[in-house]
Amino acid sequence: MAIGRILIANRGEIAVRIIQTCRRLGIETVLAVSEADRTSLGAKLATRVVCIGPPSSVQSYLKVDAIISAAIGTGCDAIHPGYGFLSENAKLAEACAENNLIFIGPAAEQIVAVGDKLKARHHAEAAGVPVVPGGPVTSVEEAKAMTEKTGYPLLIKAVSGGGGRGMKRVNTPNELNLMVDMAMAEAGAAFGDSRVYLERFVSTGRHIEVQVLGDGKDIVHLGERDCSVQRRYQKVIEEAPAPSLSADLRQSIHDAALKFGGHLNYKSLGTVEFLVDCDREEFYFLEMNARIQVEHPITEATTGLDLIEEQIRVADGNPLRFTQQDIKFDGFAIECRLNAESIDLDFQPSPGKVTDVWFPSGLDIRVDTFVQSGSMVVPFYDSMIAKVIARGRTRQEAIATLEDVMKSAVVKGIDTNIELHRVILSHPAFMAGGIDTNFLTNFVNSGELAQALVKIRLDG
Repeated sequence: MAIGRILIANRGEIAVRIIQTCRRLGIETVLAVSEADRTSLGAKLATRVVCIGPPSSVQSYLKVDAIISAAIGTGCDAIHPGYGFLSENAKLAEACAENNLIFIGPAAEQIVAVGDKLKARHHAEAAGVPVVPGGPVTSVEEAKAMTEKTGYPLLIKAVSGGGGRGMKRVNTPNELNLMVDMAMAEAGAAFGDSRVYLERFVSTGRHIEVQVLGDGKDIVHLGERDCSVQRRYQKVIEEAPAPSLSADLRQSIHDAALKFGGHLNYKSLGTVEFLVDCDREEFYFLEMNARIQVEHPITEATTGLDLIEEQIRVADGNPLRFTQQDIKFDGFAIECRLNAESIDLDFQPSPGKVTDVWFPSGLDIRVDTFVQSGSMVVPFYDSMIAKVIARGRTRQEAIATLEDVMKSAVVKGIDTNIELHRVILSHPAFMAGGIDTNFLTNFVNSGELAQALVKIRLDG
């Protein structure tokens, strides 16, 4: 492998995860850190550490010039952006190319192609992949005309939005005028881009995504993941394979992901996301994430592959090492995202010092984390502190193992959402499989979560 030293332009558990693979491959790592992360676990494990700015991500992890300078100054061959921050930023990919650095991700033009939701939608249509009925609008008049395709209720989405930001639901024609103007204004203020588009609102939908890997010529899929357990459009629990999908629907979703990636001649690791309409038994393209995903460990658990390694190898100019027929799927895996947040205080973040932490270990248990006893969870970044993954020969085995881990895991000094995971994993609807994206919202709003928390606190 030509790559001998990689600058990791990220933090937290994904930085630790990348370092682990690089160590196994004999690749040196330089971790770019903010002042808040100088003593982090990633900083302890990396070959070298370089500080790129103050705690604010705008002044550190989001500064392209600082990251490029750090890579050049430490003699790196490549930059791995992880997820979030600049991982899907075409300017970083362009700057890498201009400075003879390898960007461990797709080319800038591919990032642009899938990063703009309207462009991605057009590519999906060109590839013959179904999209949610709707389209872009620039005025209230155009929005009114578009409702002939979408009907009511509908969603207004910001072209540059994400994670639920810049999204408005419109239930009746009387709400349309106000919501369109409001969405455009909010999108312009939040993202510097006031463009919006309308989509049919799918009342009972499942969030299914397909992991793909391409080398610019050939492309394969590594199975699908179900990410329907969400709160405020943020994923909470993911699993692979997706339960309660018919064989035909599963195959159609895989084929659509390959069509989309193949249409782009995609080169790198990526995830094609779909919305499955439970009522209509149809699925629609949502977006493509041109990076490693938070939930990649469950795909690794069911395929036996190291996705970071494959990502690095492709970025280094190597062809895929396997065909679709070579990929074997084995067992079931489920991942819980552990966040530093207070369930009783409407999930508000809970930064602070972790005074004690312990997770069970075992053959079918994996914990990706950056926290140890004494670690500081700082208030400047995302609140996720760990991912706990359990694997089983059956889905029931994976759930049972994960329940046991959640019951015995110890994290003290900060509040976490461990109890939330315990409640979800034991819920009859989740155990049955095939829940939609409304599940957790309804669970919280109905008061059922509060009742379940009281019960597990009494039971211990």
